[in-house]
Amino acid sequence: MSRNLASLSLAATLLAGTALADVPKVAVDIAPVHSLVARVMQGVGAPSLIVAPGASPHEYTLRPSEAAALQDADLVFWIGPDLTPWLESAIDTLAGNATAVELIETEGTTELPMRESALFEPHQHGDEGHGEDHEGHDHAGHDEGHDHAHEGHDHAGHEGHDHAGHEDHDHEGHENHDGHEGHDHEGHDPHAWLSPDNGAVWLNAIAAALSAADPDNAGAYFANAAAGREELANLRTQINTILEPVRGAHFIVFHDAYQYFEQAFDFPASGAISVSDATDPSPARIAGIQARVADQDVTCVMSEPQFNPGIVASVMDGSTAQTGVMDPLGSDLEPGADLYPQLLRNLATALAGCL
Repeated sequence: MSRNLASLSLAATLLAGTALADVPKVAVDIAPVHSLVARVMQGVGAPSLIVAPGASPHEYTLRPSEAAALQDADLVFWIGPDLTPWLESAIDTLAGNATAVELIETEGTTELPMRESALFEPHQHGDEGHGEDHEGHDHAGHDEGHDHAHEGHDHAGHEGHDHAGHEDHDHEGHENHDGHEGHDHEGHDPHAWLSPDNGAVWLNAIAAALSAADPDNAGAYFANAAAGREELANLRTQINTILEPVRGAHFIVFHDAYQYFEQAFDFPASGAISVSDATDPSPARIAGIQARVADQDVTCVMSEPQFNPGIVASVMDGSTAQTGVMDPLGSDLEPGADLYPQLLRNLATALAGCL
């Protein structure tokens, strides 16, 4: 009897190994997107994370293990070149045979224009990228039947990109962002994952791309995506409850990464010390923020773990405003399916605790 049980156990292990071998190898750019992909793949497989937690995605040097994950990938999910300009040529060079899905170009994604001013004007709501109005948009309809086509997102045709100098990128240096010039999406804010509405759209797009590559597990992918969207709908209610007691308070963010969150929850910031790509602010910009802190009775200036805290100290000089920490990447969280909702919840909690 025990021999039969052992034989059955061995057979099950071999079958499981065969099924796992058929699951696509998936590489993902940043931890929040990796979390969405992990949610869709839950119970089927696990994606690889390219940008290490705690590092800025704007400039990055691949580790050997991360380069290997790209090279082995059948599918690559990434925000797009406005966030990680260096990754475009890395995909071309290392993952030329993979299907690359640029999520910010997914149909239904809200895409907002870049804000260049340090002092934000009232929000102009609406989708700049794909012609759809997302105010009050209900994503319950993004179910299994809503199949986003990804054939047009194959990056195999990017052979002409120059990869020279990629090895010289500095994790800590943000002075040179010439890599942002010339991209088709120049002028759009790439931090689109901070809208739970975009997260809901992307869950379905991820399921569609995975199902195209792995039809045998399509049911699991779409069921996981549907469950994930329901979780995000509940999360929206939780976050609004957290923010409600401090609505109307004024705060400054470190770099302009949060307008998707601001718009999603109608909770606008008063300005940003640095622009969206996190380049070092000019003295004039810092002076403008200091004036805003004084004139608008700003009660909180938020820093970020990825960047120089001394800049925040300069802005705070002579002010009685409090400081807090917001992290748009969830660098202190364990990568995986739970990171994305926890990241958004942490942003709300950090704001409510500082204001």
